[in-house]
Amino acid sequence: MIPANAPARLVVLAPNWLGDAVMALPLIADLRRAWPDTHIAVAARRAVAPLFAFVPEVAETLALDGSGGIGAVRSWRGDAARLQAGRFDAALLLPNSFLSAWLVVRARIPERWGYGRDLRQRLLTRVVPRPPGDAHQAVYYQGLASGLGLAVGPTLASLRVPDQAASQARELAERAGLPPHQRFVVFAPGAAYGRAKQWLPERFAELSRLLAAQDVATVLVGATGDMPACRDIARRTPAIDLAGQTDLATLIGLFTCSEQVVANDSGAMHLAAAVGARVVAIFGPTNDRQTSPLRATATAPMPAIVSTDVWCRPCLLRECPIDHRCMTQITASEVVNRMTGAPSTPGLASPLSRTVRPQ
Repeated sequence: MIPANAPARLVVLAPNWLGDAVMALPLIADLRRAWPDTHIAVAARRAVAPLFAFVPEVAETLALDGSGGIGAVRSWRGDAARLQAGRFDAALLLPNSFLSAWLVVRARIPERWGYGRDLRQRLLTRVVPRPPGDAHQAVYYQGLASGLGLAVGPTLASLRVPDQAASQARELAERAGLPPHQRFVVFAPGAAYGRAKQWLPERFAELSRLLAAQDVATVLVGATGDMPACRDIARRTPAIDLAGQTDLATLIGLFTCSEQVVANDSGAMHLAAAVGARVVAIFGPTNDRQTSPLRATATAPMPAIVSTDVWCRPCLLRECPIDHRCMTQITASEVVNRMTGAPSTPGLASPLSRTVRPQ
């Protein structure tokens, strides 16, 4: 295969969800290693675009108004104009949609690369063959690099932690009631994809009480849509509720100064792992073989995956049509055992005894 020529100016159209965008970071690192002199920009929907300010390989971020579906159709003119103004030589499409390919055609970007999905082959100047098998999402994205003839590196997703992020996040938590110098664990109980991905609030509350018995506090985080779940947990246990109060930098800071992060399969889960936090990830209807969190570095702690082996998972449904057994069968004691690293061996030292710092 003939490698693609290094473009002077490349725009990468990012995935539409935060977690997927984090899983695309190994690909972006591959592009930077292959083309060190290329100006690499990322175009992303406004909810995801702030992530790329923390990615060292990205020189520029373009925020797009399109949000998928009919909203993207209505906003294509402005988005195409933003892309055209960038005078890019090439566009690499991570979304599989026809609309993403049509957008870069309208932006008059001469080279357009991506997988031949959604009947868009004729809109692409280079159609990359899809990788075979049931690959992790990061490997799927890296297939675009190998399909362009570029070398593929490790599946690591590392974000640059802003200066003072941890101290500012700690100050926010203390203003909300966290005692000074108190050790704490962050809970991210939401999940944008649907309720089926969310572990039960009463289980999060029970886990919080188990941690309190070890003198470890709980801080709840989430976007506006996660506020009801966080309020439900906070009314059951004395947790510090910061849902809806954190921007991306503050969230990163909380993750880096926490003991651990307990999260559903969500953008917060991927973000926490990408800054080197110790992550306990609870998987229900989704496939952990495809979307497990990536480590920030080769020496960062391995994420702990908690899931069940019920016959119906992974179903990938937003709402469970039966009894949500993939989540109801996960107990708080099981999760706390995974946090301590001692599911059946009493007396082992617990990771809760030390604070996780940025890698």
